[in-house]
Amino acid sequence: MSEQTVAIPPMPETPPPSPRRKKHGPFLVGLGTGIATSGVVALILFLTIGGSRASDAPAVAVSPSASTTPAAAATAQEATEAPEEVFNSNPGAGDFTMTLKITSKQCFGSAGCNLTVEPQVSYAGLLPLDPGKEYSLTYEVHGSEDGSIIQTMELSDQTSLSYRPTVLTTSTSKTKLTVKVTDVEERG
Repeated sequence: MSEQTVAIPPMPETPPPSPRRKKHGPFLVGLGTGIATSGVVALILFLTIGGSRASDAPAVAVSPSASTTPAAAATAQEATEAPEEVFNSNPGAGDFTMTLKITSKQCFGSAGCNLTVEPQVSYAGLLPLDPGKEYSLTYEVHGSEDGSIIQTMELSDQTSLSYRPTVLTTSTSKTKLTVKVTDVEERG
């Protein structure tokens, strides 16, 4: 048997391409970004919630060598202060809706009815009313035999109403009563 020599081919200058795999690069970058963003959001929420309970946390001594900038101290101060509540400073008639509740009704055939009605009011404004102020709501009731009736009620502590029931007579038992807030005045 004779020996044969086999020539070894020269090495390429660049490595050969790796076997084709699914490209996960963009997916992994997105996944990493999502995890990092979630971590930052969780940290902000933790600091915000923890900052609102600053009085419950034990005091932490800061050494004189700790480096804090005035801007960082101001930001920390703002994070611990409770946000100031914003109220509707100028509520209008359109911020209220009203219906009438019939509390007493006596009808006389085709002659009409005597009714006692009470207003049911709802506040529909975007901002809450200031609980420290009183509001005077003027409203107009339509459907009475004698024409429209104008009444005023007082609203305080955002939910406490003071009013007098309205007594009226309708021309028939089928008369529809309507009510509308016409004016709102701040009283304190």
